[in-house]
Amino acid sequence: MLLYLQAFLQEYWPHFVFLFTLAAAATAAVHAAMNKTDVRAAIGWVGIILLSPLFGAFFYLIAGINRVRHDQISQQRDKSLRHYSTLDDTPIADVTPYSAPQFASLQTLGDGVSSFPLCDGNHIQLLCSGDETYPAMIQAIDGAKLSIALQTYIFDNDREGRKIVDALARAVKRGVEVRVLIDAIGSKYSRPPIVHLLRRQGVRTALFMTNPLGMRMPYANLRSHRKILIVDGCIGFTGGMNIRAGFTTGPSHEPAACDTHFRVEGPIVLQLTAVFSQDWEFTTREALPYDIWCCESWSPPMPRVPARCVRSGPDRTILSTHHMLLGAFAVAQHSIRIQSPYFLPDVALLGAINTAARRGIRVDIVIPGRNNLRLVNYAMTAQLDQVIRNGCRVWRARGPFNHSKLITIDGAWSYVGSSNLDPRSLRLNFELDIEIYSRAMARDLEQRIDAEIENAEAVTLEALAAMPFVKRLRNKIIWLASPYL
Repeated sequence: MLLYLQAFLQEYWPHFVFLFTLAAAATAAVHAAMNKTDVRAAIGWVGIILLSPLFGAFFYLIAGINRVRHDQISQQRDKSLRHYSTLDDTPIADVTPYSAPQFASLQTLGDGVSSFPLCDGNHIQLLCSGDETYPAMIQAIDGAKLSIALQTYIFDNDREGRKIVDALARAVKRGVEVRVLIDAIGSKYSRPPIVHLLRRQGVRTALFMTNPLGMRMPYANLRSHRKILIVDGCIGFTGGMNIRAGFTTGPSHEPAACDTHFRVEGPIVLQLTAVFSQDWEFTTREALPYDIWCCESWSPPMPRVPARCVRSGPDRTILSTHHMLLGAFAVAQHSIRIQSPYFLPDVALLGAINTAARRGIRVDIVIPGRNNLRLVNYAMTAQLDQVIRNGCRVWRARGPFNHSKLITIDGAWSYVGSSNLDPRSLRLNFELDIEIYSRAMARDLEQRIDAEIENAEAVTLEALAAMPFVKRLRNKIIWLASPYL
C-alpha cells in the first residue's frame, strides 16, 4: 500500500501542485476583490496573483491583507484612546475668531474624522531642524520629574542619538519612568541599532511591529512613522523630525538637512499621551497609568491657539489625513501652500489640488531639489505635469534636503506633523499630525515656505518635456510602484 501511494504521488504530484496553486490564487484573488476599497489596488493585486499564482498569493498574504484594521488589538487601541480623550473637556465651539469663516465647516469635518476634540489653550512653538529641536528635547528630558515617553521612526546611533540616550539614562537614574518606542524598520537605519545602548542604560525600550523571533511577517509592510516626546504629561514635542545627526550642523559646519518640529503645551499634550499610550500598549501589553503619565492642568505661555491631533494609520483611522486634506483644499479661498519631501498624492488628492487651482486659488508646492530617496524623486517627477498643467506652481528648492511636511490654507489654518503626501503615509504608515487654527502660526509657516520659494527653481512643463525619453520612461516605471516606495 505504501509503495502504491509513493508511486501515485510521484506520478501525480504536479497535478496536486497545480490544484494547490489554483486554489491559493483563486482564494487570494477573491479576497482582494471583496476587501479592497480602492479599485486600483484591487485590480493591481488580482493582476499580480493571476500573473504569478503561487508567489502572488504568498505576497498578497504577507503585504496585501490589512490585519491591523480588523483585529482585537485595534479594538483595544480604540478603547484606550477613548479613555484619554474623554479627559479633555475644553472643546472650541467656533474657530472663526481664530482663523476665518470658511474653516467652520472644516472644524465640523475634523470633529468627525479625529478621535480628539479641538481644544483651546495650546501653545505651539516652531523649531527649525536639529540645532533647535534636539537641545530643546534634552532640556525637557533633564527637567523631567515623573515620566518621559519617546516614540520615533528613526533613532540613529550617532552623536545626536547618543546625547539623547545619555539624557534618558540620567532621567532613569533620577527615578523617572521612561518608555521608548522605535519602529522596527526605522531602528535598522544605523548599525549597531541604538536599542541595545538604550537597554544597557536601563531605558525600557520596545520595537513597534516586531517580536523576539524577528519581523511579524503579516505586518512587515506597516510602519510607525510617528514622532512624539512627552515629559511629565505637560510638555510635548511632535512633527516630522527623526533623531539623526544629519539634521544638525556638524563639526565641519557643512549645511545640514532641514526639518521642522514643534514644542507644544496645553491640552493637546494629553492627546499626544493618548496616542503614545495606545501604541505602547499595542506593542508591549503594558497599560500606562494616568496619574504618572498625564497632567491635569496646564499653564502654557501666550499666545494660545486651538489645535488637535489627527492620527492615521492602517487601522480604523486609515483615511483620516486623506479626509482632512480633501476638506481643507475644498474650503480654500485664497492660497494653498504645500511643502513635502515626498509629493505623490493619489487621484482624489490630485483632483482636489487641481480643482482648487482651477478655481483661482494660488497653489504653491515646494519639493526638494535634491531628494534623499532617488526612486521617490523619479516617481514625483513623473507626476508633476498633472498639477502644473492645471495651474499649480511647483518649486524645487535649492540647498540642503528639506524633510519638512507643512501645509497652510488662506494664512489661517495649518496642518503639520509626520505625514508625507504619498501612498505610504496616507495608507500604510501610522502617522500623527496636528491641525492648527491660528493666523500667527500660519503666517510663520508661510514665511518658511516662501523663503524656500525665493531660493527655488520653478518646474515647468517645457522642462519636463525636454527630459530625455529614457529618463521620462524610467520615471513612469518607478511611478507605477509608488504605493510601495
